Amino acid sequence: MNKSDFYFDLPQELIAQTPIERREQSRLLCLDRYTGQTSHRRFFELPELLTENDCLVLNDSRVMPARLLGSRETGGAAEVVLLREIVPECPPQGGRSAAQSATKPDAKPNEEGSRRKGGATERSECPPQGGRSAAQSATTWECLVRPGRKIKTGAALVFGDGELTAVVTGVTDGGNRLIEFTYDSGESSRTASVDGGNRAGGADGFQIILERLGKMPLPPYIHEELEDGERYQTVYSRVQGSAAAPTAGLHFTTELLEQIKSRGASLCYVTLHVGLGTFRPVKTDVVERHKMHSEYFIVPSETAETVNRVKAKEGRIIAVGTTSCRALEACADESGRVSAFIGSTDIFIYPGYKFKCIDGLITNFHLPESTLIMLVSAFAGRENTLCAYAEAIRERYRFFSFGDAMLIT
Repeated sequence: MNKSDFYFDLPQELIAQTPIERREQSRLLCLDRYTGQTSHRRFFELPELLTENDCLVLNDSRVMPARLLGSRETGGAAEVVLLREIVPECPPQGGRSAAQSATKPDAKPNEEGSRRKGGATERSECPPQGGRSAAQSATTWECLVRPGRKIKTGAALVFGDGELTAVVTGVTDGGNRLIEFTYDSGESSRTASVDGGNRAGGADGFQIILERLGKMPLPPYIHEELEDGERYQTVYSRVQGSAAAPTAGLHFTTELLEQIKSRGASLCYVTLHVGLGTFRPVKTDVVERHKMHSEYFIVPSETAETVNRVKAKEGRIIAVGTTSCRALEACADESGRVSAFIGSTDIFIYPGYKFKCIDGLITNFHLPESTLIMLVSAFAGRENTLCAYAEAIRERYRFFSFGDAMLIT
């Protein structure tokens, strides 16, 4: 299968540069994945298309102000975009092996102290480690940097008035930088957590500094400044950690969610922190050779219970966004039963994949030859998907992050 099989020609003027004035007024193209038939609605009509047996699964991840502008200690500007936090492997604790410390009691550890489930790797969290000044905390992230040729391993960076400093500690295979940020640990004790608790010890203060110094990292195809940063957040966003928005959820309002619940449909949440890898082009001509990026996600026990209960009653599980879809499919068994999960997934879904959990998908329109349109094509069929996209272009739908939506059932 070639990536060119997923190409379509999109007029530049259909790439939405700004959000629509009212979220729920966006257009909604409905696609029957079995027949290929389409219909045209508005997003606020979604409750009419649902039943009391349906369950919507939404991603409550919140976008970080992950773009930092600073300087190199040697002089000159530096720009850093945070992609994902690097959670360290647990060292041995109290005579236990690293593998024993890093896995749950019922897990069979492998050499990395983790276990695989579908396209996911599950890990427990490390206890706090000593050895650092009581006045300082540190966190390490994989980052994009600019100018890359001057920000090499060992480079020291400064942000703000020196309240955040950093050192480049390594380079990934893809050319991204590993950067350790150091900051005043007093931020954590003086101020409440931004996101209600972060998985890495001491990271709360880092999030608070980001709120002051960071800027919103918009996708590369958006060239206009965003006046209100909350328009690049879903109304139900809660857990800060994404470098890009789970954009299928941008169409919901609080009132629309209440209408959906009033019809008896279930709402539940997963957390998947979206990385900028979601915009990374497929560089291999052969789709199967593409290496998928990994993303951290959580499926809470209450979500797993709700999904399993709805499926037992033969209701529909409708994933809101490709991120929710990947989270559910990564932790579902062959029967479609979902387990509570904390870990990472690099699951790559393209045509030929057998879906185990979801019965419907709400999603935006995606870039040509991207992993996202491949996932949609796996669910709806490549021909159906490309025909629906061609119809959306004829009907002048808005595309990509701030664009219109599809409901595929």
